[in-house]
Amino acid sequence: MCTSIAFKTEDFYFGRNMDIDYGFGEGVMITPRNYPFKFRFEKEISQHYAFIGMASCVNDFPLYAEGVNEKGLGMAGLNFPGNARYSESPAEGKTNLAVFEFIPYILSTCDSVDKARSVIENTVLINEPFAPNMPNTPLHWHIADREKSIVVEYMADGVHIYNNPMNSMTNNPPFDFHLTNACQYLNLSVDTPLSKYAEATGIKTFGKGMGSVGLPGDFSPASRFIKVSYILANSKCDGDEISSVSQYFHILDTVAVVKGSVEDTPGNCYCTTYSCCMNADKGIYYYKLYNNSRITAVNMYNSDLDSDKLTRYELRRENDILFEN
Repeated sequence: MCTSIAFKTEDFYFGRNMDIDYGFGEGVMITPRNYPFKFRFEKEISQHYAFIGMASCVNDFPLYAEGVNEKGLGMAGLNFPGNARYSESPAEGKTNLAVFEFIPYILSTCDSVDKARSVIENTVLINEPFAPNMPNTPLHWHIADREKSIVVEYMADGVHIYNNPMNSMTNNPPFDFHLTNACQYLNLSVDTPLSKYAEATGIKTFGKGMGSVGLPGDFSPASRFIKVSYILANSKCDGDEISSVSQYFHILDTVAVVKGSVEDTPGNCYCTTYSCCMNADKGIYYYKLYNNSRITAVNMYNSDLDSDKLTRYELRRENDILFEN
């Protein structure tokens, strides 16, 4: 599970809900320009764009779930079980990346969606685990800048790169299904619906919001995609930073998973463990947690971006409540 959105007011914002039933040692990670990336199949990159995001770190290698770089490009990996297919061996003449290297490579080397697309068209993802006890997660990816948004899916018949006019993404089925499925909800409206009955019936609406009757409310990927896309498309807020960040989290909250509402196996509960909003123009990573709804921010530019060392910020996990008396 998971939901990601790209959102633009005066600045460009990118982020996601992380819906899982476990922690993965995550923390806010800043990768500076001179951190040496050592790849399994490609040459080391010692100088590159800096970026910030949520990641775990194993053997000094950052394993990113999502991030934005200093050029304003955002990228997130979302669960895609049953459909994701990776190559078992490198391909000659291609850029060959292990799956866990995909986000760091794109954010290190690409300054726009157009550049990322051109790189991905010649990239093969290899089913090379980070470690024997760390198998690859089946993923697809949402990539966006302030002008464009795409979805990337590696499947049995090759790589698919979709333009993403909805600026949102969830999980299965493949992205072309979600776009087709959206056609069933063209009747949704923020306006009060007009009666299609005979005028003599006198039937009128009995409450506000009835133009959105039929908007899905369940937690399935298809329903979350429709709901968040509809709300994102009709979102209105002021363009300043506080208003934009607040609105971003409000949008994600509409598809957040409450613990106990989704179980994989009895007692094994999914929930939105964290939500994040990244200002891709200012390099600020905002997040809140299931157990701490206060928004915490980390500014990439308050770190030494010319360093060669990773910077990690531990998550503020204790609930932070302001008592007025």
